[in-house]
Amino acid sequence: QVQLVESGGGLAQAGGSLRLSCAASETKFSINAMGWYRQAPGKQRELVARIFSGGITNCAESVKGRFTISENGAKNTVNLQMDSLKPEDTGVYYCYVRIDRRDYWGQGTQVTVSS
Repeated sequence: QVQLVESGGGLAQAGGSLRLSCAASETKFSINAMGWYRQAPGKQRELVARIFSGGITNCAESVKGRFTISENGAKNTVNLQMDSLKPEDTGVYYCYVRIDRRDYWGQGTQVTVSS
């Protein structure tokens, strides 16, 4: 029943910025965590950043200092501000949400960073 709507993907030059957003459909249950995973061509899907209901966050070492995750609990929305983009950030980004011990995934949005 949960649907995730992703936006903000696209093309950027190295050093540029993009902002990803993901909104979850309304739910009667609280959201435990929201975040983003990505999968680059030829690589395994990896966690980019995640934020828990209590405000605790974790992120990949490769994006620390460049990406910032935030959320708006009232709107069931998570945002990922991506600055100082690198070509290695290229991949399909998937929104993720955990609700009552169950995981839900967005369709994925392409992020391409040119050098």
